Amino acid sequence: MGYFVCIYGVNGFSFTLFLNFEGVIGISTKEMQINEQIRDREVRVITADGEQLGIMSAKEALKKAEEKNLDLVKIAPNAKPPVCKIMDYGKYRFEQAKREKEARKNQKVVEIKEIRLSLNIDTHDFETKAKHAEKFLKAGNKVKVSIRFRGREMAHPELGLASMEKFAEACKEFSTVEKPAKLEGRQMLMFLAPVKQ
Repeated sequence: MGYFVCIYGVNGFSFTLFLNFEGVIGISTKEMQINEQIRDREVRVITADGEQLGIMSAKEALKKAEEKNLDLVKIAPNAKPPVCKIMDYGKYRFEQAKREKEARKNQKVVEIKEIRLSLNIDTHDFETKAKHAEKFLKAGNKVKVSIRFRGREMAHPELGLASMEKFAEACKEFSTVEKPAKLEGRQMLMFLAPVKQ
């Protein structure tokens, strides 16, 4: 039977997929057990190169790792028997931290900025709000446009819809409507996303 092991690091957590030809056998999301922490009676051992050494006692597997001046790391604790890999754990952790740092560096955080309109907004205020939306969208952020209906204004949601459509039209050069205007309780919301370059 063939096996395939994948080790992933995501947001500071490491998890391992242990696969055979039928699919996933186990996923480990906990901190990995190494060397003397491994107390299983039997383990399946894989070398750093992916070569299968077979099933043996944890003591014997640790002895093999020590002979090569490496660590014994349990990578699939849920498999039967658990799978351990002989590798340089310190180097693995260093490379994993480096990958996570690189991923964080390349990650762009998208914020959602809010623009509040009113049913009886005057032209100057409307243009000012459209300019603010343009600035946010050009910076790569999303914009949530909201209108709060007060008292008798609830009887005229079509006026709010018209304002939203007018605002979307004013921003159409640098945005796309991600979620069209929708009434939620006493509030109408619309989401604009920046145009992809």
